[in-house]
Amino acid sequence: MSDDVTVESLWRPLHLLMQRIDDDIARSYEALPDARGLRPSWVLELLRLNARGPMTIRALADSVGKTHSALSQKVAAMARAGFVETGDGSDGRTRQVTLTERGQALVGRMRAEWRATEGVLAEIEAETPYPLSQAVRDLEAVLGRKSFRERLSERLAAESAPPL
Repeated sequence: MSDDVTVESLWRPLHLLMQRIDDDIARSYEALPDARGLRPSWVLELLRLNARGPMTIRALADSVGKTHSALSQKVAAMARAGFVETGDGSDGRTRQVTLTERGQALVGRMRAEWRATEGVLAEIEAETPYPLSQAVRDLEAVLGRKSFRERLSERLAAESAPPL
């Protein structure tokens, strides 16, 4: 028996599947010379900025369900790649995020890719006996009754494992 607990994982295949899909989406952008450096993980934020206009990092983070810290790092990377720019917000303590001309020029392509991706996902779900979107809703309901953190704490306590 191996001490490598990472050999088995219930949800690692799901993570790998999602990565495979993201990699395929990234390849669709690689075909566009003006999209060099665009990461699929940025498209939600870029489209949100296009739809709602310039936003503070906090407002953008809240609108996409991310932490301020995580989005601040993402905005910095998007700025280095030339898709957004930041400037002082209204009170000097905040940063305002705006699409650059380069980011704005790709919005049409990003919207088309988003719609096409949703269409492909709908096709895939139609071919499966139990759609992933339904599984997600079911899992959210289960976790709404008792969070993953609560379940993990109980399991660790029952197994007398060192606390996290």
